[in-house]
Amino acid sequence: MDCYLSVTQKTEVFMKLKLYSLFTLLTSLLLLSCKTASKLYEKGRYDEAVELAAKKLQKDPGDPKLLDVLQNAYRYAVEDHENRIRSYASSSNDLKWEWTYNEYADLQRLYDAVRKSPGVFDVVKPVDYSSRMISFREKAGEARYQRGLDLMVSGNKQDFRRAYHEFQAALGFIPGDIGIRQKMDEAYSNAVVNVIVLPIEERNSYQFSSYNNRYRNFDNNMLRYLQNNNGNEFIKYYSSFEARNLNIRPDQLVEVRFSSMNIGRSNDDHSTRTVSKDVVVKETVYKPDSVVKEYAKVFAKITSTKTTLRSEGFIQILVRDENGQRAWSENYNGQHFWGTEFATYTGDSRALSETDKQLLNRSREYPPNEDDIIRCIMDELQSKAECGIRDFFNRY
Repeated sequence: MDCYLSVTQKTEVFMKLKLYSLFTLLTSLLLLSCKTASKLYEKGRYDEAVELAAKKLQKDPGDPKLLDVLQNAYRYAVEDHENRIRSYASSSNDLKWEWTYNEYADLQRLYDAVRKSPGVFDVVKPVDYSSRMISFREKAGEARYQRGLDLMVSGNKQDFRRAYHEFQAALGFIPGDIGIRQKMDEAYSNAVVNVIVLPIEERNSYQFSSYNNRYRNFDNNMLRYLQNNNGNEFIKYYSSFEARNLNIRPDQLVEVRFSSMNIGRSNDDHSTRTVSKDVVVKETVYKPDSVVKEYAKVFAKITSTKTTLRSEGFIQILVRDENGQRAWSENYNGQHFWGTEFATYTGDSRALSETDKQLLNRSREYPPNEDDIIRCIMDELQSKAECGIRDFFNRY
């Protein structure tokens, strides 16, 4: 008897094993699905149990366990939602219509989930709540609209903001309503805080031409940043020029003042150190494998020069309200530090380490010019000022 299988026989065995594995996997998944839906049902998560069981029954509408889970879960889910609806009906809260609408929306979602399985649909007989959703959606929108109107009576910016969100919610229930849209726009225009970024002021007269050229663009760059990185929908930034042209009434004024720009002087710090090393000064060869070395200590004197330059600038940010009262202020400083080091030596070069040689190979460098220093300081000051102003108004 031949102990070896032919290629055809091997293929047949492989296919049988593959089909068996696939069948086992599908069976396991089906059992797991039933078990999962059952567990959701046992935990009282009836809505989730309905949706999961309905989804699985689309593939196997004849599964009795899943069908039983679906029927019971749907019945209890409907009871829970209807109990809450009855509770809301006796509430005096004007959001009860919205809460009721949400309950009917959940019930309608269960109806839609079961409806996707025609065979199961006839067994469960879910209720279509779409007409009730329409009715309570309109009531929820009207309630939100009225809440917005009530908030606008105070004339307070915070209440206008709340009113804006109420109208926004109302439009979610009654989309396209022109009256709600107009009231939402009105609430927004009264809720928004108009921030005017005034031109930069100088406290001192600077002899640095680069500074005088650069600071003219400082406020423009800062304004552009604030407008493009605004994290508060009720804050609008304008230049004083824009505010005048658009007839914008300022609510907050931002003043930016440069108090000083100090370009330092380079400072040289000299230091001297002596290094030494034992080196071979003589070798005596008696035999190829017998060599006597004589050592002596050699010295070198290294003179290092460290050159440093420190510069800094200061800026003050002041925010005032329309009455001139201080709302917030902060001082920032920008710094620029430059440094280099080089060295020379006298004595025996054999005493030098590799680190010493690398230092000695450096050529003398010269400090950056004033334009580059000022640019770095102003870039840092601008970044700090932008972030400070943005964070203040984002919390406003």
